[in-house]
Amino acid sequence: MDKHTSPPSAAPHTPLPPALAGEHRTLGDLGYYVAGRGRPLLLVHSVNAAGSAADVRPIFEHAAQGRTVFALDLPGFGSSERSDRDYTPKLMTDAVLAMLGPIRERCGPGPVDVLGVSLGCEFVARAALEAPQAFGRVALVSPTGFSGTRTLRGPDGSTLGKPWLHRLLTAKLWSDPLYRLLTRPGVVRYFLERTWGSKRIDETLWAYCVATARQPGARFAPLAFLAGNLFSADIQRVYESIAQPVWASHGALGDFTDYRAMSIVAGKPNWRFSVYPTGAMPYFEVPRPFFNELDNFLAAPTPAAPRPVLETV
Repeated sequence: MDKHTSPPSAAPHTPLPPALAGEHRTLGDLGYYVAGRGRPLLLVHSVNAAGSAADVRPIFEHAAQGRTVFALDLPGFGSSERSDRDYTPKLMTDAVLAMLGPIRERCGPGPVDVLGVSLGCEFVARAALEAPQAFGRVALVSPTGFSGTRTLRGPDGSTLGKPWLHRLLTAKLWSDPLYRLLTRPGVVRYFLERTWGSKRIDETLWAYCVATARQPGARFAPLAFLAGNLFSADIQRVYESIAQPVWASHGALGDFTDYRAMSIVAGKPNWRFSVYPTGAMPYFEVPRPFFNELDNFLAAPTPAAPRPVLETV
C-alpha cells in the first residue's frame, strides 16, 4: 500500500473535477479554461503520465488578474478527448493553433502571447513557427529538446518515437495494468519529487494528477509519450527558426537541469534566459520572481514578426 493514500477524487471513473478556477469550455474534442480580461495569454501544460492544465495553475491565477488567460488541455489529457488514436506532435500543435479561434472571438484579432511548459514548449514553438503573425511573445518553461549533446535536426515532422516500444506498451494484455502501476499515488508522488528536486511538491497538483490518471482512456496519450512519439526529432531547427521574442526559463534542481544544447540559441537576439534555484516548475516555488520576469517580458512591445523559413537539411 502507498504511504500516501489516493484522494477521494481519484476513485476509478469518478468525474474529473475542474483543474482551474476559471470558466471551462470545449472546442470540438478539446477542453480549455478561460478567465480574466485584457490581452490574451495562452498556456500549454507539460506532458507526462498524468498531465493536464492543472500544471499551470499558479500562472493561470496570476495572469487572470490583468489578462484574458486561456489554458488548454492537450489532446488525450485533462478534459480533452482521450480516445485511442495516433498522438503526435502535429496533433498537439494543431490543438494549440485551434485555440486561436476562441481567443480571437473573445479578444479580437491581435497577436496572442503563449507560454508552454516542458514538452508543451515544443508544440508552442512549432505553432509559433507555423503561424508567426498570430503569436506575439513566446515563453518557454523548462523546454525539452535542449538536453545533452544530441542533435535534433531530423526531417520535417519526424519524431523520436520507437514503433516497437509503442506496440509493446500498448499491448492489450498489459497496457492498462501498466499504466495504473505507473500512476499509483505513490509513484506519481515519486516523479513529482524528481521534477521538484525535493519532497516539497505541490499537494494540490499531486491530487489532481492522481485523479486525472483515473479517467477512462487516460493511458493512450501517456503511453505514446513514453514511446517517444510526442518528441520531435527536428525541434532544434524549430527553436532556431522562431522569429518572435522568446523567454526561456528553467530550474537548477531535480531531473530536468541539462540544457547544454541551449547554446544553439544563446546568441540569438530574440532569445533571453533565466535560471531559478528550483525544480522544473519555478512558478510553484518562487512565484514572485518568476511572475515579475514573466510580466516584464510580456509587457514589452512585440515587433512585427517576419515570416521565418524552416531550413531543410
